[in-house]
Amino acid sequence: MENDTPILYIVVPCFNEQEALPQSHERLSQLLDEMIGQERIACESKLLYVDDGSRDDTWKIVDNLAHESNRVAGVKLACNSGHQNALMAGLAAAVEHCDIAVSIDADLQDDINVIPQMVERYKDGCDIVFGVRRERKSDTWFKRTTAGMFYRMMKRLGVSTIENHADYRLMSRRAVLALLDYKERNLFIRGIVTKLGYKTDCVYYDRSARIAGESKYPLCKMMNFAIDGITSFSVKPVRLVFTVGVLFLVIALIMLIYVLCAYFMGRAVSGWPSLILSIWLVGAFVLIGLGIIGEYVGKIYTEVKNRPRYNVDTTIGLDKE
Repeated sequence: MENDTPILYIVVPCFNEQEALPQSHERLSQLLDEMIGQERIACESKLLYVDDGSRDDTWKIVDNLAHESNRVAGVKLACNSGHQNALMAGLAAAVEHCDIAVSIDADLQDDINVIPQMVERYKDGCDIVFGVRRERKSDTWFKRTTAGMFYRMMKRLGVSTIENHADYRLMSRRAVLALLDYKERNLFIRGIVTKLGYKTDCVYYDRSARIAGESKYPLCKMMNFAIDGITSFSVKPVRLVFTVGVLFLVIALIMLIYVLCAYFMGRAVSGWPSLILSIWLVGAFVLIGLGIIGEYVGKIYTEVKNRPRYNVDTTIGLDKE
């Protein structure tokens, strides 16, 4: 690539991470120092923490760290804008100062020791390097099962994703700039990144348990995230509704012929169970179809308002070189 010792920014979105952040910072800072000492990256490299409207002392910790070291920078969002928006805010701030950016969650369940491998793959010509889990033993059975179903569904819907990859990746400066050109408000970054078209590679690692604190992705948020991923990249659910509608029309025509034949042959039997069952069945499919269509209409409504994804309250450490 252009630079044998690139400037690296490690972008870390944070939301109520006061318990995990001190330990995470110690490990990330040690790794950064080692890579700089080995001349793998430039001495201008930094850790960039993005406070996504935390209600605890997360920003206070970031502020203290930035005053203690010129290798720490911070971006504080005015309110909680969501993980994906916080990540975009961090990348937008970092791209002005770095050659490559690595995004990783503050809990450090993803193995930071593969970051040097990512940098080497970048030097070999890759613009994007995905961090991929070898397995999901640290997850519960439910989470493993639902995650597998999600990736299989995304594949069948024609959405290109890297299985067992979350938001742990390295991106070159031009890849980040290309990502920032995607202006939609319903963000599913791991789906967008695979569409950028630049040379990619993967590094594999074993995921560990969370350092401290609680997961910021409970079941409800995971389901919303999955729905966003599906509806942001595929219109196949809408086409499926249309197909089901056509199928029900065919069945209705067949039933009409059957009823007419039974009536004229004198074998018509009146009965409300079959009628009620049909009403409930058709009604259920109508409601499901309206729900799917409504999801897309809602996304259109969000997009056409063209509101900003996030508002930056303050930054620190980004003017230090």
